[in-house]
Amino acid sequence: MGPRWKGKGAEAKALADPMSKIVLKLQSSLIQSDARGILCGSSVLLAAEEEQALLFGRAYFGHPIVNADKDRQWFQLGMEEAFFLCYSLKCLKIAGEDKRPKDDQELWQCMKSKKAGFPVFYKAYSHLRTKNWVVRPGLQYGADFVAYRHHPSLVHSEYAVLVSSEGDAEANGRLKVWSDVHCTLRLCLGVVKTLLVLTISKNGDDDASPSCLANYTVDERTVTRWSPEQSREEDTTDNAESHTTDNAESQATE
Repeated sequence: MGPRWKGKGAEAKALADPMSKIVLKLQSSLIQSDARGILCGSSVLLAAEEEQALLFGRAYFGHPIVNADKDRQWFQLGMEEAFFLCYSLKCLKIAGEDKRPKDDQELWQCMKSKKAGFPVFYKAYSHLRTKNWVVRPGLQYGADFVAYRHHPSLVHSEYAVLVSSEGDAEANGRLKVWSDVHCTLRLCLGVVKTLLVLTISKNGDDDASPSCLANYTVDERTVTRWSPEQSREEDTTDNAESHTTDNAESQATE
């Protein structure tokens, strides 16, 4: 389907300011400030200074929370976003209710306790983020995530992402029957997105620790609706017959 850029010059702006460089700047800023987040329910809260807040906005992690603090901007990060910054980018520390920073193993167990399918969903999220896609929740489109080629202010989301894995109730059972496939494809067509199914294979490894992620593999498949009207060859039989008739009539007249 391809990217749908928002306005003239949007593509040029994205090319001039690649998402990979923006994320690197955010990573560096968080490391320098020894950034710390706080677990709050199923999300992580983080206070950012003005410059850092701008980088969060440009990299499109979390969403800002309205507050009366003029010196700092608070952001709310989803579990996959927070763990990506903490575990994959090594630029964020996350504390629990006891205010003590959790190590990777403790945080992993905490995330799993709040979301049973967290290992599979995180693998899918990190797979796309590592490829410099901007990944956001996709509930409003009937998907697990939506993926943008760059910042949502410059381009519309390109993919509606469904995560699948055998043995995980939260990431299994969809698209098993034709009616599910048909409804999902119709929905994607209506919102102008391509359906991307990420199938996570655990390869026999358990999810006791985040080290299992290295053994997980991701199979990418795009699913589109086939249109026979667009795919068939043009029928030229009538045109050929008409052309022959016209030639014959012309010769008879002469």
